[in-house]
Order: sequence, then structure tokens, then C-alpha cells
Amino acid sequence: MPSINLLPWRQELRQRRRKEFLIGIGAAVGLAALITVLAHFAVSSMIDAQNRRNDLLKAEIAELDKAIEQIIALEDQKARMISRMEVIDRLQASRPEVVKLFDQMVSTLPEGVYLTSVTQKGKKIEFNGVAQSSTRVSAFMRNIDASESLASPELKVIQTGASAGPGAQFTLFASQRALAEDAEADKGGKRATRVSEARK
Repeated sequence: MPSINLLPWRQELRQRRRKEFLIGIGAAVGLAALITVLAHFAVSSMIDAQNRRNDLLKAEIAELDKAIEQIIALEDQKARMISRMEVIDRLQASRPEVVKLFDQMVSTLPEGVYLTSVTQKGKKIEFNGVAQSSTRVSAFMRNIDASESLASPELKVIQTGASAGPGAQFTLFASQRALAEDAEADKGGKRATRVSEARK
């Protein structure tokens, strides 16, 4: 019976399979390396794109910060201009008020009362003067109370006798009415006139 030697064939099959296995491992390693390189390039490109976007956002934020600073400066300038305009408006509004105040001061002085000095601090007015008698001072206070520009008369000092000279020296304080109070007084006077006319 003839004998067949199968060892070389099995060895060749084993070597072929080993070679195929090594080729498969090499191909897998190469594919993995290729995928890693491609992923690295993709991530790097994404990072670069995000960095460019961040730089663009930073530049736009810097421009917005400059615009905000300019707006704040303009708002401050606007507030200063408004405050100056308010001061100018108050000064212009106080012109007729001062004229009216002096006119009322003259009209409230009764005969026999002479003012030596008038001092104003805000809405508070101080009158220093000489009167022929204390009753003249009382008449002066009543006139102030009935005035359109003056109110709340308050007598602080009155001196009579030889030390005060002829008559009575006095110090009197009063408050200046606001323009709104003057307008209300004018309205009240007009209403009272209408009522009195209607009754007649």
C-alpha cells in the first residue's frame, strides 16, 4: 500500500493562514492609523474654525465695548446738558419771581414802617427795619400773610424805648411762595371774584 506524506501540505496551509492573519492585522493597524490621522485632521480643522470664530467674536465684542463706552459718555454729556438746561430754566423762571417779590415787598409795607436791610436765603427772607410803633409791625405781618408772593410771617425781635431810638426796631422772617402756590392763589382769587360777581 503506498504511503502519502501530508506534512508539507499542512505546513504550507499553516504558513498561508499565518501570512493572511498577519496581513489582516497589518491592514487593521493601517486602517486604524488612517482613521486616527483623519480624525486628528478633522478635530484640528474644527478647533481652528472655532478659534477663528472666537477671534471674530472677541473683535466684535471689543467693538461693542467701544460703542457702549461712547454711549455712556454721550449719556453723561446728555445728563450734564439737561442739568444745565434745568438751571437755566430755573433762572429764567425766577426773573419774574424776583420782580414780583420786590413789588410785593413794596406793596406790603404800611405807612410808618421802613426797612433797613433785606436778606434772602433760599425761600427764607429776613426783614430788618424800623416802625413808628409795634402796631405798624403787626400791620406789616398781616400784609405779608395776605400777599401773593410772601407767607408765614414770624416776628423774632422787636425793641422799643430809648436804646432802640425813635420808633421800634424789629426783625421779621417770612417765606417766599413757590410759583405753583402763586398760580393757585391766582386761581383762587379768580374763583372768589366769579363767586362774588355771581352773588351780585
